[in-house]
Amino acid sequence: MNGLAGVCVGSRDGNNSWGWRGQLRPGENDVLKYYKGSFIFTGICLALAAWLGHEMSGNWSGTLGILWIVIVLGVLEVSLSFDNAVVNATVLRDMDPKWQHRFLTWGIVIAVFGMRIIFPLAVVAIAAQLGPIEAIKLAATNPVEYERIITGAHIGISGFGGAFLAMVGLDFFLNDEKEEHWLGMVEKPLAGLSRISGIALGIVMLALYFISRMLTPEEALTFITSGIFGLVTFIAVQALGSVLEGDGGDAMTQTAAKSGFAAFMYLEVLDASFSFDGVIGAFALSNNLFIIALGLGIGAMFVRSMTVMLVEKGTLTEYRYLEHGAFYAIVALAAIMLLSAHFHIPETITGLIGAAFIGMAFWASVRSNRAEATLEDANPVKPTGETLN
Repeated sequence: MNGLAGVCVGSRDGNNSWGWRGQLRPGENDVLKYYKGSFIFTGICLALAAWLGHEMSGNWSGTLGILWIVIVLGVLEVSLSFDNAVVNATVLRDMDPKWQHRFLTWGIVIAVFGMRIIFPLAVVAIAAQLGPIEAIKLAATNPVEYERIITGAHIGISGFGGAFLAMVGLDFFLNDEKEEHWLGMVEKPLAGLSRISGIALGIVMLALYFISRMLTPEEALTFITSGIFGLVTFIAVQALGSVLEGDGGDAMTQTAAKSGFAAFMYLEVLDASFSFDGVIGAFALSNNLFIIALGLGIGAMFVRSMTVMLVEKGTLTEYRYLEHGAFYAIVALAAIMLLSAHFHIPETITGLIGAAFIGMAFWASVRSNRAEATLEDANPVKPTGETLN
């Protein structure tokens, strides 16, 4: 993600306070405050789910069943998207405050309603050659057929999302300017390979080719075409950032705003790619569009809250390898999405792999911080920099 890193404009003050309006306030240390809005949103979604369940089933048993599905979907979305929160925080910590606020307001609206409702409807409308109204009617009146169309589009979704996420992950590791390494024996050679122009594109294109050989000719064409669009989308967002960053305008605020727009677009595409597996996997629990939207919307709100907490509390700075763990999880998710075009891989495995990388990175960060603290205690220094003996 080194391309976007240069796009963002630093805005952090000495107190580690970020000051986007109505979101973060200096001096607040209570972790629960970050999740207040998410809990309120969850309550509203559960109330809607209860009403929907009662309308659909007419009894308490059916209502409780739908409530349970919504809760499970919310937990599933959080488990699949924690690495998304870390990556969002990585970009947000250097963004212009105005664009931070826009992403955390408009961006979450796009995430909840765009990816969880409009995207599945758009897939159905395109695949079945229906208008938007007809797609909504199909989702409401014939959920079985709606599910069939969505799952039938899985090949294309896997190609696009897998290719885009693979480029995001490789862009982080194939960076010879990256000074901090968690797993040095893996990351240092990868950083050295960044001198080879276009190596990330070559790796992803080879992956698309070899996986396509496992598919039928029709599926292979869909898979490779979608993968190419995923690659082009990544390149386009990176190019947009480079062009806006290089704008020769006189006003710093104008440049910051344009740079923030590029990062905003990057985060939106990234969130969409992360959401693909959650939207498709949700059909294992329910084929009702509105139940899925309520459950995944709850998860999306908690991911937003985690993002805010990670940025304002400086967690990525304090736990140095957390970002690395997130990008390892992204590479793993990309590989799973690409392979899922041929193999069935349960969403539970996807979530566990991401959580494992994040957990190991967190523990490695804690151990590193303790080792540094022990070393500093053993070798205190004077203000002039001379060691006290």
